Order: sequence, then C-alpha cells, then structure tokens
Amino acid sequence: MHGANLGTLLRTCDAVGACLAAPPFPWVDEALARGNTLWQPTCVHRVSDPARWLGAERAGGARIVGVELADEAVRLADLPAARGRTVIVLGHERTGIPPEALDLLDGAVEIPMVGTGMSLNVAVAGSLVLYKLAGLL
Repeated sequence: MHGANLGTLLRTCDAVGACLAAPPFPWVDEALARGNTLWQPTCVHRVSDPARWLGAERAGGARIVGVELADEAVRLADLPAARGRTVIVLGHERTGIPPEALDLLDGAVEIPMVGTGMSLNVAVAGSLVLYKLAGLL
C-alpha cells in the first residue's frame, strides 16, 4: 500500500543475502529509491509476469512459500531455516496473495498477531520471514 515499504524490504533482502523480485509497476523504481538507503547496488529482479516467474522458479527446484493466513500455514516460530533456494511470496496488505500465485505455493507461513490489526505491512512481514528463513532468528 505504501511504496516506501518496498525499499525497506529491499534493505532486509540485502541484510540476509537475498534478492528482491519486483513486478514492473510504474511506481516500483520510486518506491525502491524512497525506502532503500544503501549506497551500493542491490539485487533486484524485474519480473514482468509474476505467476509465470513463480512457475519457472518452482519448476527449477525452488520452494515457494507464501506469507498468508491459510488452514495449512505454519506459524512463523515453527518455520525452519531454508535449506535450498526459496522464494517468499508477499501479497497486498489488504487483499493478500492473488489467486494465481496461491496455486503455485508449496507452503504458507502465518505471523501470529494478538492486536486488532489483520496483518502487518509488507516490509515488516517480509523482513520477519526473511530473517527466519535465513536462520538468523
């Protein structure tokens, strides 16, 4: 919902040695620049068709994990560190992961919340999952 979240998430990707795949929306460049204060180039993949890209990643052996409320979702505390190439799918803060991407998930992780909010913003949720998968939490 807020462009700066994408740049903030890019900083976390850099911190854990991950890349960020971003769709080709016109606002992406500005969003990455606003939240990213790193001085060095960072790893960003431009993905013109996210569902096709996810399918190709999965076919290539990557595990696809969505951050989503789902019956079969693993709680963040129980998520093991990644043992191979893993792609995290983050959806819109209000509408979640689009149905075409949900169909490509190998699993889901949920972040428990006790407050009144329905979800965390994408930068916070993504950062928590990235650190957990990297084995740093």
